[in-house]
Amino acid sequence: MNFKPTRRALAGFITAACFAAFAAPALAAYPDKPIKVIVPFPAGGGGDILARTVINKMAEQTGWTFVIENRAGAGGNIGTEAVARSAPDGYTLAYGTNGTFGINQTLYKKPGFDALKDFDPVVRFTQIALLMVVNNDIPAKTPKELLDYLKANPGKVNIGSAGNGTTSHLAAEMFATATGVKYQHVPYRGGGPAKTDLMSGQIQMMIEIMPSVSGMAEQNQVRGLAVTTEKRWPLAANTPTVAETIVPGFTVTAWDGLWAPKGTPADIVNTLNAAARKALDDKALRDDLLKKGAEPAPQSPEEFGKFVAAELPRWGKAVDQSGAKID
Repeated sequence: MNFKPTRRALAGFITAACFAAFAAPALAAYPDKPIKVIVPFPAGGGGDILARTVINKMAEQTGWTFVIENRAGAGGNIGTEAVARSAPDGYTLAYGTNGTFGINQTLYKKPGFDALKDFDPVVRFTQIALLMVVNNDIPAKTPKELLDYLKANPGKVNIGSAGNGTTSHLAAEMFATATGVKYQHVPYRGGGPAKTDLMSGQIQMMIEIMPSVSGMAEQNQVRGLAVTTEKRWPLAANTPTVAETIVPGFTVTAWDGLWAPKGTPADIVNTLNAAARKALDDKALRDDLLKKGAEPAPQSPEEFGKFVAAELPRWGKAVDQSGAKID
């Protein structure tokens, strides 16, 4: 049987064919040059290592070329702002964390960018546990014993952090608010000096990101008491959570991910999201990240956007309670 399309149907076929001819190559051509990812932290730091770990796997699986540029300064604001002002074409992306896209929005009077209005979320990479650690001379072997010790010695325990307004500082504030304990906060210029003083006893406690202190706990240089994640950490199953032991519902996690300048085509955002999710599904990468203290936790662009919007007021409240501000 011969089929003769009507004039209207033929016009529809031609329109669809023209759309396909123009739309498909546009997506297929991406990327046709290197993709620059700005990491707003110093090379070799925790954020830089996590960013490179995931992005290198994306490059390996896709064959794309990624160029990572470290542009540190102002707690990550300088590099992040540069991406916000870049062309929304998918060739300049921002690696970010709960610091740059959460804490800094309240900590800094003028961060230089709006976490929600200036960016399109691409994908969350990981969630990062925090570990409650104490100096070995503290007579507390469990979270309950530590809580009792803190309540019996108000203001006498020094708790260190990587600096005012950092994740470790605000986690300490959240814990104090949830439990009513009082201790002396000692901010350092980075986690390294704080950890040195924790081992020596100059400070007695930290609630620090797991990649920074888990190795010290494993080597018995400090005592790890509890993690701040909702569930026990996969590679530290014998370490309880704060929530299950002393503060029901207490959950604090750091996180990281990838963002594009606002207005980046959805097809490009979705292409990047799919590439990242595939990389994070790789068993070898997952094992590597877990050893670094980060657990793959990819989300769709929409889910990630809602997640960040919910996290902003939470970290903002902690900043306000801490009194930390940077003009």
